[in-house]
Order: sequence, then C-alpha cells, then structure tokens
Amino acid sequence: MANLCEICSKSQTTGSNVSHSHLKTKRTWKPNIQRVKAVVNGETKRVNTCTRCLRSGKVQRAI
Repeated sequence: MANLCEICSKSQTTGSNVSHSHLKTKRTWKPNIQRVKAVVNGETKRVNTCTRCLRSGKVQRAI
C-alpha cells in the first residue's frame, strides 16, 4: 500500500536517529494509512486515508 493519504497528501518523512554519542543514522516516519470504503462524489470507493482525516470527519465512511 502506498504511504500517501489521498485526502490530505500526507506521506512518509525522513530524518535521523540520534544516539547518546550524537551519531546519526537515517530513519523514516510513516503515516497511519487505512484503506476504507468512503463516499466520494456520491459514489462508494475504496480510498487510502490517514487516521487524522478519518477522525476529523474529512472522510465520510460508507456503510
């Protein structure tokens, strides 16, 4: 599954793990993406959306 929210375009970000001795290694943060049935333009579709969009009501789930 793609790590991209189809509603808000939230995607994976990168950064560094920093140890106590200040050594840095690359790491990624991935958004919590769920594949849900949602109503889009009056039709029921499966969309990849982040949990923030689900919780805030930007996505109307289909029954």
